[in-house]
Amino acid sequence: MTWRMRVVHTTGFAYDGPVTSSYNEARLTPRSDSRQNVILNRVETVPATRSYRYTDYWGTAVTAFDLHAPHTELEVSGSSVVETEPFTPPTDDEWDWVDLRSGPLTDRYDELLTPTNYVPRDRKLAAVARQLSKGASPRAAAARAVEWVHEEMAYIAGTTSVHTSAVQAWDERKGVCQDYAHLTLLLLRSMGIPSRYVSGYLHPKSNAAIGETDEGQSHAWIEAWVGGWWGYDPTNAIVVGEQHVSVGIGRDYADVPPLKGVYSGGGSTALEVVVEITRLA
Repeated sequence: MTWRMRVVHTTGFAYDGPVTSSYNEARLTPRSDSRQNVILNRVETVPATRSYRYTDYWGTAVTAFDLHAPHTELEVSGSSVVETEPFTPPTDDEWDWVDLRSGPLTDRYDELLTPTNYVPRDRKLAAVARQLSKGASPRAAAARAVEWVHEEMAYIAGTTSVHTSAVQAWDERKGVCQDYAHLTLLLLRSMGIPSRYVSGYLHPKSNAAIGETDEGQSHAWIEAWVGGWWGYDPTNAIVVGEQHVSVGIGRDYADVPPLKGVYSGGGSTALEVVVEITRLA
């Protein structure tokens, strides 16, 4: 069943003193792909700023803006209307391990197989990956990795930060969706399965009433290449579906933060983030 949703993501900053200049990037524009269609999107700021859009290396839409008038507050709001569909498995034949380890494939997806700061190599977790993939096809091994992370980790907000790596989260055995995604990526890449981090939103209710606005939050999941891109949500142990709105893709969180930038002047900041999501149809 196709869903139509409105997502409003608002971030407010307050500074101790006047900021004289700031340069920023916002990744708040959902993707248009085979599973979802963006009907409307706008990114606005208060105070008003000059902005331009471009598509980054990974295919994520970026709104860049700068502000050169003194200010003590900044609000950035992304508003979108998106139609989403259930996940449709790729029609291509499933690839086997020989296919995945072929030279052309590993060259093509080298960056999605290489360790990063968030998804480093780890000997113990590589051993877990070998056990999970034993006797399984790549697609089945990916599903096993998702289930394993979901079962072994406890979802507890506040125990990790945006700087926590997959190994650090695993040492604690707890974290949030970002940590679940990073840990799953570590297992998949240890198996030799190209995989990428996806940022976006998840409607919290599968039976959401039309027109009802719910409190949402940014969400993260993964996509694994097993002959085609399969989307898995390890936090909820489900295949990505119509409740998911994808925004950014990359190697890990560092490639897809909703907002990042630099500024001069001012002091420490207070931050408030509000996400509202409404099913329209």
